[in-house]
Amino acid sequence: MRQSILLVDDDAAMRRSTEQGLELAGHEVRSFASAEEALGAVSPGLNGVVVTDIRMPGMDGMTLMERVREIDGDLPVILITGHADVALAVTAMRRGAYDFIEKPFAMQALGAVLRRALDHRALVMENRRLRAAAGQRDDLEARLPGRSAAIVDLRRVIRTLGPSETDVLITGPTGSGKEVVARALHDLSPRAAKPFVAINCAALPEALIESELFGHEAGAFPGAMRPRFGRFEHARGGTILLDEIGSMPLDLQAKLLRVLQERVITRLGSNDPVALDVRFIATSKADLAEAVAAGRFRADLFYRLNVATLRLPALADRREDVPFLFLTLLREAAARQGVVDRLPDADLLAAVSARDWPGNVRELRNAADRHVLGLDWDEGEAAASPRLADRVAQFERSVIAGAIVAHGGRLRSVYEQLGISRKTLYEKMQKHGLDRRLLSEGEGEEE
Repeated sequence: MRQSILLVDDDAAMRRSTEQGLELAGHEVRSFASAEEALGAVSPGLNGVVVTDIRMPGMDGMTLMERVREIDGDLPVILITGHADVALAVTAMRRGAYDFIEKPFAMQALGAVLRRALDHRALVMENRRLRAAAGQRDDLEARLPGRSAAIVDLRRVIRTLGPSETDVLITGPTGSGKEVVARALHDLSPRAAKPFVAINCAALPEALIESELFGHEAGAFPGAMRPRFGRFEHARGGTILLDEIGSMPLDLQAKLLRVLQERVITRLGSNDPVALDVRFIATSKADLAEAVAAGRFRADLFYRLNVATLRLPALADRREDVPFLFLTLLREAAARQGVVDRLPDADLLAAVSARDWPGNVRELRNAADRHVLGLDWDEGEAAASPRLADRVAQFERSVIAGAIVAHGGRLRSVYEQLGISRKTLYEKMQKHGLDRRLLSEGEGEEE
């Protein structure tokens, strides 16, 4: 099925010239003078892209983009503006624009953006067709298991960002799965068959950091006997993961900014620029906005990376996922270690669910490994984990004690607030060893 371009511009002369240029390049174009007209041609089955001016009377391009995304969140929208406004560009891409181009533009530049967008749309349509034919879902739920709202929403955003060319910043606490998300973004992209190069910014040797990333020519420095590709060039056509980018030295941040903006590098000892066709994904456990305020991270680099940001939740923020996730990790650990599954008993699973897991998924995975090997984690803590009945009793005692304190020992007010009889209140106070005189300043009233 041939792909089409929906072109929207209220400027008749601009619309006609752009339409002619695209048709000469071999594209099928449908042009519209208003966003309202174009919206009628948008559907989830549209095999194409939308190219729209931002500044238009009535419905503007930003509103059109949002309406298009409500119909199909995977339909690329390219925005055109005559206003060189970086803030507007960032806002547009955060809100879902596929790309952004400024007037006046060369047809070759628009054509390059369109080719990527059309390839992205073709991949989306093919994946939909294959999944529908096979009756299967993708493997993202296996990589990022969980049923909480936070993890379901994360998977949705990954499916949206994955096939795009947008650089992505991934933030989250230690062990929350930032590299797993980065690899998922790469595998969902048209670059999946190309290299995925992970660079640990905190572990790069400071003396060789530029040579390691940018490469060098022979004789660039003592010991450089022959030319060498850097890590960036090794990733050509693929994805570069800048792990813990907040650890990168400030002087190198300036050079990275130029690479991100221009997609070119220059090897040490050379003056010849080398084109770099890569996608960048960066991760950080630290708050980069705070690092910018403290002067440890460049503001311009932060804003360049912050177009699309994924924030990974800590396990403490999605506790309902912990039991299911632990069982999943147990199965993986058993397969990896070549042993029979050791399913946890109810007490151990309760202990796992109650724990905070400050190391997040990484710590939970280690606990699963130890369990399948018979090296149970923190057995004392697991054995001490209260049963459900004990937890209910503890909760009931705390509620009654709190009510007695709140009402100054006046028991009539307590049992009326709790909606129980006087007899029931006395029985529960006796059961839990509660003395109203010890919980209030005065004697209070008996009834």
